[in-house]
Amino acid sequence: MDPRFAHVREWIFDLDNCLYPASSALFELIDERMGAYIQRLLGCGPDEARRVQKAHFHEHGTTLAGLMKDHGVDPNDFLADVHDIALDRVQCDPRLARLLPRLPGRRFVFTNGDAVYARRVLDAIGVAQHFDDLHDIHASSYRPKPDPHGYALLCERFGIDPACALLVDDMAQNLAPAKALGMATIWVDNGSERGNHAYDERSIDQRIGNVGEWLEAILGD
Repeated sequence: MDPRFAHVREWIFDLDNCLYPASSALFELIDERMGAYIQRLLGCGPDEARRVQKAHFHEHGTTLAGLMKDHGVDPNDFLADVHDIALDRVQCDPRLARLLPRLPGRRFVFTNGDAVYARRVLDAIGVAQHFDDLHDIHASSYRPKPDPHGYALLCERFGIDPACALLVDDMAQNLAPAKALGMATIWVDNGSERGNHAYDERSIDQRIGNVGEWLEAILGD
């Protein structure tokens, strides 16, 4: 084990565009369903729906958070609808399946998506059985990363000591609350939309391009 991470016993991973490459463009399908949902909700055309969607994403961290705040959208209805996508763009990753179990301690997924969708994706990647649990947007009281509230709930729920924890995320801004708590932080810089937004090098311990390659490097595989 890389000595920089010898203290880590709680390994926390984001899901989308992190445990699978952003280049798979899976989130394009979710984007399309979000746009269609907003068109039905507001009775507007695709251009206006796109504007509303991205405005909420940029201001609130997720489209859902803005729709809940401004339009009273039911989160369960929204999440079930937009996550009803085919997962054939996501490939099984034998390398991740081989390396994740070698990490000492517990492994978690921390996502702004919902648990049903997250488990489908983890199954498609072939790594679901290698995670102890996951913390989704419902468990974060619908306050998405980088809102510190979800991080506090995550640590409280699973008894995580931030000093022994590490967060891997493709959104640089999502690492700042983790670093403030005392976690180690890894930024997956792989081309995610707004991945470098609010980038602050003080919040990032290491910048990587691929989780599997990083795991090989730190485990000495």
